[in-house]
Amino acid sequence: MEVVELLSLDNDVFACFAFWMAMLVLKMIVVALLTSIKRLATKTFVNPEDFVDKRIKLKFDDPEVERLRRVHRNDLENILPFFVVGILYVLFDPSPVVAINMFRAVAISRLAHTYIYIYAKPQPARFIAYLGAVVPMIYISLMVIYCSF
Repeated sequence: MEVVELLSLDNDVFACFAFWMAMLVLKMIVVALLTSIKRLATKTFVNPEDFVDKRIKLKFDDPEVERLRRVHRNDLENILPFFVVGILYVLFDPSPVVAINMFRAVAISRLAHTYIYIYAKPQPARFIAYLGAVVPMIYISLMVIYCSF
């Protein structure tokens, strides 16, 4: 199959990857918005110039804001590599059943991870959600390496 065909919505693997990547990007946007809302609610700002009302005491850290920031940073550490390795995996024309289930596992695990992280659910819940995404990403990465040679 040619690259144009592989990166077409007619290709079920690419269509699935595109759907789940869009969901993960949307999730990241929601987390960023929640962080901004929480900053405003707690009057926690990044820079002094961001703070308009000088009469109220300025603070630069808040446990809830920091938790949301950690969720966002964790997404950057995991979703961006998934995007890169996932698109490369699509280009190797993998088995649709395997690829689609790998993409679903990563995305659903990342969504679960965010929920668990934001609501501070006890371990090992967050670790299990993390593994639910990392194990398929390792498989996808190994397949890309294998197919490259």
